[in-house]
Amino acid sequence: MTTTTPVRDVAALAPVPRRRRVFWGDARFFIGLALIAASIAGVWWVVSAARQTAPVLAAETTIVPGEAVTAGDLAVVDVGLGGAEDAYLAPHELAEGYVATRTIEAGELVPSSAVTPADEAAVTTVVVESAVDVPSSVGEGTAVELWAAPLLEQGVYDEPRILVADATVAAVLRDDAVMGAAGASIELVIDRARVADVLAAVSSGAALSAVPQSGAGS
Repeated sequence: MTTTTPVRDVAALAPVPRRRRVFWGDARFFIGLALIAASIAGVWWVVSAARQTAPVLAAETTIVPGEAVTAGDLAVVDVGLGGAEDAYLAPHELAEGYVATRTIEAGELVPSSAVTPADEAAVTTVVVESAVDVPSSVGEGTAVELWAAPLLEQGVYDEPRILVADATVAAVLRDDAVMGAAGASIELVIDRARVADVLAAVSSGAALSAVPQSGAGS
């Protein structure tokens, strides 16, 4: 009896070729690592920037438009502004003869745009006598409207109208020695273009009153 040895498939016995590594798969791996590294670097930069501080000036008292801005009114504070320090006044940038262009509240950081040389200021101050008592809520920095009632004849006034729509109170001057006085003197910051109108109203005997703007002095 003859035994026959089965012949194995030659193809089955041949070694299986190894799959070549795809380059694109390696590229995606390295791109992923680069993105992770960039993300870590970005977070580090943000945290580092937030920790950096710069010296800027802050108002110690309320400064009204047209008022001189001096070192005595300001304090140097170190704050983290995240690269926005150029928008605020630094100690070395304060020059003599600067005035405020808007009200700067006590404790507020002083924006560079809020000060200007005095000869370039568009506002000035006038003192007027108020025909009525000034509300206690009206004080330094309060935004008001200046109303005027033209004098028609002795003791008779025309209907009041707005003379200056946008003024700022620099000071309220009350004479405590005059008991029962109905009015007070008010120092107002107004646009230079309105000075002639105000002086004309004062000289003509108009009754003047400062009325807080909506939301002001509350």
